[in-house]
Amino acid sequence: MRVRKLTFAALAVVAGLSLTACNGDDGAAQSDGAPASSASSSNTASGSAGSEQGGSKQGGSEEGDSEQSGGTDSAGGGSGTGAEGGNCRTDELEISATDTTITGDEKGSTAVTFKNGGGSDCTLPGYAGVDLKTNAGDLSAERSGEASDPMVLKSGESVSFGIFYPLNDSGGSGVRITDLVVTPPNETKSVTLVWPGAATLPVTDGSGTPVTVGPMGSAGQGGAS
Repeated sequence: MRVRKLTFAALAVVAGLSLTACNGDDGAAQSDGAPASSASSSNTASGSAGSEQGGSKQGGSEEGDSEQSGGTDSAGGGSGTGAEGGNCRTDELEISATDTTITGDEKGSTAVTFKNGGGSDCTLPGYAGVDLKTNAGDLSAERSGEASDPMVLKSGESVSFGIFYPLNDSGGSGVRITDLVVTPPNETKSVTLVWPGAATLPVTDGSGTPVTVGPMGSAGQGGAS
Protein backbone atom coordinates (compact mmCIF):
# COMPACT_ATOMS: atom_id res chain seq x y z
CA MET A 1 0.00 0.00 0.00
CA ARG A 2 2.70 2.39 0.88
CA VAL A 3 4.46 1.66 -2.37
CA ARG A 4 1.21 2.37 -4.34
CA LYS A 5 0.76 5.69 -2.56
CA LEU A 6 4.28 6.68 -3.41
CA THR A 7 3.71 5.66 -7.01
CA PHE A 8 0.48 7.72 -7.20
CA ALA A 9 2.29 10.65 -5.60
CA ALA A 10 5.08 10.44 -8.15
CA LEU A 11 2.59 10.29 -11.00
CA ALA A 12 0.84 13.34 -9.60
CA VAL A 13 4.10 15.28 -9.46
CA VAL A 14 5.00 14.25 -13.00
CA ALA A 15 1.55 15.30 -14.24
CA GLY A 16 1.87 18.64 -12.50
CA LEU A 17 5.25 19.30 -14.02
CA SER A 18 3.95 18.36 -17.48
CA LEU A 19 0.98 20.74 -17.09
CA THR A 20 3.28 23.54 -15.99
CA ALA A 21 5.50 22.95 -18.97
CA CYS A 22 2.51 23.15 -21.33
CA ASN A 23 1.33 26.38 -19.74
CA GLY A 24 4.80 27.85 -20.14
CA ASP A 25 4.81 27.08 -23.87
CA ASP A 26 1.42 28.80 -24.33
CA GLY A 27 2.69 31.90 -22.57
CA ALA A 28 5.76 31.96 -24.73
CA ALA A 29 3.62 31.67 -27.85
CA GLN A 30 1.46 34.56 -26.71
CA SER A 31 4.53 36.59 -25.89
CA ASP A 32 6.00 35.86 -29.32
CA GLY A 33 2.68 36.82 -31.00
CA ALA A 34 2.58 40.28 -29.44
CA PRO A 35 5.77 41.56 -31.09
CA ALA A 36 4.56 40.16 -34.45
CA SER A 37 1.36 42.21 -34.15
CA SER A 38 3.39 45.25 -33.16
CA ALA A 39 5.69 44.82 -36.15
CA SER A 40 2.72 44.53 -38.46
CA SER A 41 1.28 47.76 -37.05
CA SER A 42 4.63 49.47 -37.48
CA ASN A 43 4.83 48.43 -41.13
CA THR A 44 1.35 49.83 -41.76
CA ALA A 45 2.26 53.17 -40.20
CA SER A 46 5.44 53.32 -42.24
CA GLY A 47 3.49 52.61 -45.41
CA SER A 48 0.99 55.35 -44.56
CA ALA A 49 3.80 57.81 -43.93
CA GLY A 50 5.37 56.87 -47.24
CA SER A 51 2.06 57.44 -49.00
CA GLU A 52 1.72 60.85 -47.39
CA GLN A 53 5.24 61.75 -48.40
CA GLY A 54 4.51 60.64 -51.93
CA GLY A 55 1.39 62.83 -51.99
CA SER A 56 3.38 65.73 -50.63
CA LYS A 57 5.96 65.36 -53.37
CA GLN A 58 3.24 65.15 -55.98
CA GLY A 59 1.62 68.26 -54.59
CA GLY A 60 4.99 70.01 -54.67
CA SER A 61 5.42 69.07 -58.30
CA GLU A 62 2.00 70.49 -59.15
CA GLU A 63 2.86 73.69 -57.34
CA GLY A 64 6.11 73.93 -59.26
CA ASP A 65 4.27 73.38 -62.55
CA SER A 66 1.83 76.12 -61.61
CA GLU A 67 4.65 78.57 -60.88
CA GLN A 68 6.35 77.69 -64.14
CA SER A 69 3.13 78.23 -66.06
CA GLY A 70 2.64 81.57 -64.36
CA GLY A 71 6.15 82.60 -65.37
CA THR A 72 5.43 81.73 -68.98
CA ASP A 73 2.20 83.75 -68.95
CA SER A 74 4.05 86.68 -67.45
CA ALA A 75 6.77 86.52 -70.06
CA GLY A 76 4.16 86.23 -72.79
CA GLY A 77 2.33 89.24 -71.42
CA GLY A 78 5.57 91.17 -71.31
CA SER A 79 6.36 90.38 -74.91
CA GLY A 80 2.85 91.43 -75.94
CA THR A 81 2.95 94.85 -74.45
CA GLY A 82 2.36 97.78 -76.83
CA ALA A 83 5.26 98.79 -79.06
CA GLU A 84 3.74 102.04 -80.42
CA GLY A 85 5.83 105.14 -79.93
CA GLY A 86 4.81 108.53 -78.59
CA ASN A 87 3.49 111.52 -80.50
CA CYS A 88 5.03 112.23 -83.89
CA ARG A 89 7.71 114.88 -83.52
CA THR A 90 8.23 117.66 -86.02
CA ASP A 91 11.85 116.64 -86.63
CA GLU A 92 10.73 113.07 -87.45
CA LEU A 93 8.19 114.12 -90.09
CA GLU A 94 8.73 114.99 -93.73
CA ILE A 95 6.11 117.69 -94.39
CA SER A 96 4.98 118.82 -97.82
CA ALA A 97 2.04 120.70 -99.34
CA THR A 98 0.28 120.34 -102.70
CA ASP A 99 -2.50 122.26 -104.42
CA THR A 100 -5.54 119.96 -104.78
CA THR A 101 -8.10 122.46 -106.07
CA ILE A 102 -10.25 121.09 -108.88
CA THR A 103 -11.68 123.43 -111.51
CA GLY A 104 -15.30 124.17 -110.68
CA ASP A 105 -14.92 123.67 -106.91
CA GLU A 106 -16.53 126.32 -104.75
CA LYS A 107 -13.49 126.35 -102.48
CA GLY A 108 -9.79 126.03 -103.00
CA SER A 109 -7.97 123.17 -101.28
CA THR A 110 -4.44 122.27 -100.35
CA ALA A 111 -3.23 118.90 -99.04
CA VAL A 112 -0.54 118.80 -96.39
CA THR A 113 1.23 115.45 -96.09
CA PHE A 114 3.09 114.05 -93.09
CA LYS A 115 5.52 111.23 -93.85
CA ASN A 116 6.98 109.39 -90.87
CA GLY A 117 10.75 109.38 -91.36
CA GLY A 118 11.63 108.77 -87.71
CA GLY A 119 12.26 105.03 -88.05
CA SER A 120 9.51 103.95 -85.62
CA ASP A 121 5.74 104.19 -85.33
CA CYS A 122 4.34 107.36 -83.79
CA THR A 123 0.92 108.83 -82.98
CA LEU A 124 -0.89 111.85 -84.42
CA PRO A 125 -3.41 112.74 -81.70
CA GLY A 126 -5.54 115.40 -83.41
CA TYR A 127 -5.61 118.40 -85.69
CA ALA A 128 -2.48 120.07 -86.96
CA GLY A 129 -2.04 123.79 -86.54
CA VAL A 130 -2.17 125.83 -89.76
CA ASP A 131 -1.36 129.51 -90.26
CA LEU A 132 -1.18 131.48 -93.50
CA LYS A 133 1.22 134.37 -93.80
CA THR A 134 -0.27 137.16 -95.89
CA ASN A 135 0.53 140.72 -96.79
CA ALA A 136 -2.19 141.71 -94.31
CA GLY A 137 -0.79 139.70 -91.43
CA ASP A 138 -0.98 136.12 -90.19
CA LEU A 139 -4.23 134.19 -90.59
CA SER A 140 -4.95 131.11 -88.45
CA ALA A 141 -7.10 128.37 -89.99
CA GLU A 142 -10.11 127.17 -88.05
CA ARG A 143 -10.81 123.50 -87.36
CA SER A 144 -13.58 122.02 -89.48
CA GLY A 145 -15.14 120.31 -86.46
CA GLU A 146 -14.97 116.79 -87.88
CA ALA A 147 -14.00 113.95 -85.55
CA SER A 148 -10.26 113.54 -85.24
CA ASP A 149 -9.35 110.37 -83.37
CA PRO A 150 -5.66 109.69 -82.61
CA MET A 151 -4.03 107.62 -85.33
CA VAL A 152 -0.81 105.65 -85.50
CA LEU A 153 1.49 106.60 -88.36
CA LYS A 154 3.78 103.68 -89.10
CA SER A 155 7.39 104.23 -90.02
CA GLY A 156 7.74 105.17 -93.69
CA GLU A 157 4.01 105.78 -94.20
CA SER A 158 2.21 109.02 -94.95
CA VAL A 159 -1.09 110.71 -94.16
CA SER A 160 -2.60 113.91 -95.52
CA PHE A 161 -5.09 116.49 -94.29
CA GLY A 162 -6.82 119.29 -96.16
CA ILE A 163 -6.82 123.05 -95.94
CA PHE A 164 -9.92 124.66 -97.45
CA TYR A 165 -10.21 128.36 -98.33
CA PRO A 166 -12.48 130.74 -100.28
CA LEU A 167 -11.46 131.54 -103.83
CA ASN A 168 -10.96 135.15 -104.83
CA ASP A 169 -13.56 135.65 -107.53
CA SER A 170 -14.04 139.35 -106.79
CA GLY A 171 -11.75 140.58 -109.57
CA GLY A 172 -9.77 142.57 -107.03
CA SER A 173 -6.22 142.04 -105.90
CA GLY A 174 -7.36 140.40 -102.70
CA VAL A 175 -5.09 139.34 -99.84
CA ARG A 176 -1.85 137.85 -101.06
CA ILE A 177 -0.66 134.62 -99.39
CA THR A 178 3.09 134.26 -99.00
CA ASP A 179 3.77 131.21 -96.82
CA LEU A 180 2.13 128.26 -95.10
CA VAL A 181 3.09 127.47 -91.50
CA VAL A 182 2.28 123.93 -90.24
CA THR A 183 2.57 122.63 -86.68
CA PRO A 184 2.04 118.88 -86.07
CA PRO A 185 -0.51 117.92 -83.39
CA ASN A 186 0.68 118.52 -79.81
CA GLU A 187 3.94 120.02 -81.07
CA THR A 188 5.35 123.52 -80.64
CA LYS A 189 7.92 123.42 -83.46
CA SER A 190 6.52 124.57 -86.80
CA VAL A 191 7.61 124.17 -90.42
CA THR A 192 7.24 126.96 -92.95
CA LEU A 193 6.37 125.88 -96.51
CA VAL A 194 5.80 127.70 -99.78
CA TRP A 195 2.05 128.18 -100.28
CA PRO A 196 1.06 126.00 -103.26
CA GLY A 197 -2.55 127.18 -103.70
CA ALA A 198 -4.25 130.20 -105.16
CA ALA A 199 -2.22 133.37 -104.83
CA THR A 200 -4.86 135.43 -103.05
CA LEU A 201 -7.86 135.30 -100.75
CA PRO A 202 -10.86 137.60 -101.15
CA VAL A 203 -10.90 140.67 -98.97
CA THR A 204 -13.67 140.34 -96.38
CA ASP A 205 -14.89 142.16 -93.33
CA GLY A 206 -14.65 138.99 -91.27
CA SER A 207 -18.06 137.68 -92.24
CA GLY A 208 -16.83 135.70 -95.24
CA THR A 209 -15.94 132.03 -95.47
CA PRO A 210 -12.99 131.29 -93.17
CA VAL A 211 -9.95 129.18 -93.97
CA THR A 212 -10.47 125.78 -92.38
CA VAL A 213 -8.29 122.75 -91.65
CA GLY A 214 -9.55 119.17 -91.69
CA PRO A 215 -8.52 116.22 -89.51
CA MET A 216 -5.87 113.67 -90.44
CA GLY A 217 -6.97 111.75 -93.51
CA SER A 218 -9.24 114.51 -94.84
CA ALA A 219 -7.22 114.78 -98.08
CA GLY A 220 -5.72 112.34 -100.55
CA GLN A 221 -6.80 108.76 -99.94
CA GLY A 222 -8.42 109.59 -96.62
CA GLY A 223 -5.81 107.88 -94.47
CA ALA A 224 -2.30 106.55 -94.16
CA SER A 225 -0.71 105.40 -97.38
